[in-house]
Amino acid sequence: MALTNVQKSAVISDYQKTGTDTGSPEVQVALLSARIDDLSDHFKIHKHDNHSRQGLLRMVNRRRKMLDYLKLKDVERYRTLISRLGLRK
Repeated sequence: MALTNVQKSAVISDYQKTGTDTGSPEVQVALLSARIDDLSDHFKIHKHDNHSRQGLLRMVNRRRKMLDYLKLKDVERYRTLISRLGLRK
């Protein structure tokens, strides 16, 4: 269920600003989105896995808080990030 190192480094390289950037809100939200997508596929098979569902809800809430922070600090970065991730319709 967890992301492999190859998947994680691919997500980081796609969303980082500089060569060593791993902690910016864009990278953190992208990593959380990848983990959330992975868990969503898990729940299509395992419908009654309530313990993992609690972790999923925590990740969704953490992503929401980071997106709120980014929206407060820089609206343009927020808009480009949600369009790249396809979060809002």
